[in-house]
Amino acid sequence: MNARLLDRDRDFDPEREPPWNHEELERDLELSTLIGAMADGNEHLAAIAGRVLVLGTDDVRAIRYRQDILKDCLRRPQAVRELYTIATDALEAERREYYGLFLRSPGAILHGSLKVMGLMLQTLRALRRVAEQYGPDFESEGLRTLAAMLRAELADEYLAQAHEHVQRLEFREGMLVSAELGLGNKGKNYVLRRHNKPQGSWMERLLSRGGPSYTFDVDPRDEAGTRALSELTDRGTNLAANALAQARDHVTAFVRALRFEVGFYVAALNLYEALTRCGVPVAFPDPRERSERRLTGRGVYDACLALRQQGPVVGNDIEADQRCLVVITGANRGGKSTFLRALGLCQLMMQCGMFVPAREFTANVCDGIFTHFKREEDREMKSGKLDEELGRMSAIVDRMGHDSLLLCNESFASTNEMEGSEIARQVVTALTEEGVKVLFVTHLYEFAHWLHQDGRVDAVFLRAERDEEGGRTFKLVEGGPSATSWGADLYERIFASPGAQEAGGPRSDGAA
Repeated sequence: MNARLLDRDRDFDPEREPPWNHEELERDLELSTLIGAMADGNEHLAAIAGRVLVLGTDDVRAIRYRQDILKDCLRRPQAVRELYTIATDALEAERREYYGLFLRSPGAILHGSLKVMGLMLQTLRALRRVAEQYGPDFESEGLRTLAAMLRAELADEYLAQAHEHVQRLEFREGMLVSAELGLGNKGKNYVLRRHNKPQGSWMERLLSRGGPSYTFDVDPRDEAGTRALSELTDRGTNLAANALAQARDHVTAFVRALRFEVGFYVAALNLYEALTRCGVPVAFPDPRERSERRLTGRGVYDACLALRQQGPVVGNDIEADQRCLVVITGANRGGKSTFLRALGLCQLMMQCGMFVPAREFTANVCDGIFTHFKREEDREMKSGKLDEELGRMSAIVDRMGHDSLLLCNESFASTNEMEGSEIARQVVTALTEEGVKVLFVTHLYEFAHWLHQDGRVDAVFLRAERDEEGGRTFKLVEGGPSATSWGADLYERIFASPGAQEAGGPRSDGAA
């Protein structure tokens, strides 16, 4: 049995190595906030959400397959939550029953496996009940296939037969083992036998005389005899214990995979409900193949900011189809970095098969998502900040593909304007020539101005809007870089009274 809710044609491997830069992604895109909302206090869901987010796929068919399942889950949240609860309860019970046993003899394995299989049979019955209840209403291929598989493979006849096997292996009528004598009168060919069913009525069975039988009793103080009898029992049950252990592992592995894959959709439901409470829109994106070079969004916003604010935040639009470079400039605290994170989250969530924080979003898939954000001063740093930035960029470039996405936030601002602009120009030029899509937030005027004046048709320039009084709208508009240093903003920041700043000063969070 297979769950197949994250990939149509193969099992999802949660143990796969995450991207080498997953910690950078989590930090720069503030994924802890997103994962917290997805988990809703459940540590298992937090682990599942964090894993799937960084193990996204660039297979457009797989993304659409997951989207269809998630839409089904949004229509019938109770079904997916029941599946997750059933699988979780089963695995918790299995952990308590089985892993409390430290012995590994055939008898101990048999005893522990019987307990687990008893629990798992109850679980399989509960899963089939959910499939029968909700299966006819499912519309997605993934959930329809899962429900059909549960109904077909967990039929009453199969479950009854499995229950009968479990009861037999409890040996309530004693254990029947046959053996032969080998060289030196040593036992060999131990075989566990099924008890023959008695023939005739109960009266006939009571009055009938069976064939000759021989018995012996082991004295309670005879340790050697008790050990010998235990060894005989283990030899007889060895094959049965191994077979039952394999069956136990097979069923448990299915339930564990089901909990992981269903858990992703439960986490997505939690996030959907959290964002809905914040009053912000979500949309299912339109993923495109790598070669299409698409990036269009309406009302794109930072989901993590909305979750922290617990309310609506400003969204922005972008039109960058067939472009490989987006340069964002403008005054401080105008929403530039927030929008950059929002675009990164949209790409990451899209490639997981989720909805995105936007009214509309279309983008081509990428073979890797990379971030190069400004870092705070590190006292343990053995070299200068510029060396550290260059080192990180070198490591990113070494691992990039031709269809990667790079998000740069104030990169190379740790040196002077001329040097930083020249480094940024050379890096961006080389990457975009190789096909890498670059989104760059910068205060380096010379760098942005050079790109703008160069007349690049493959670039889009956005600028953070600022009204005449210095207020921030947190809206980004198309436009080239401005040469002003916004001296009035500096004056207000340094000399305005705290009361004035609280009353009318600009905010840096982009809240609506």
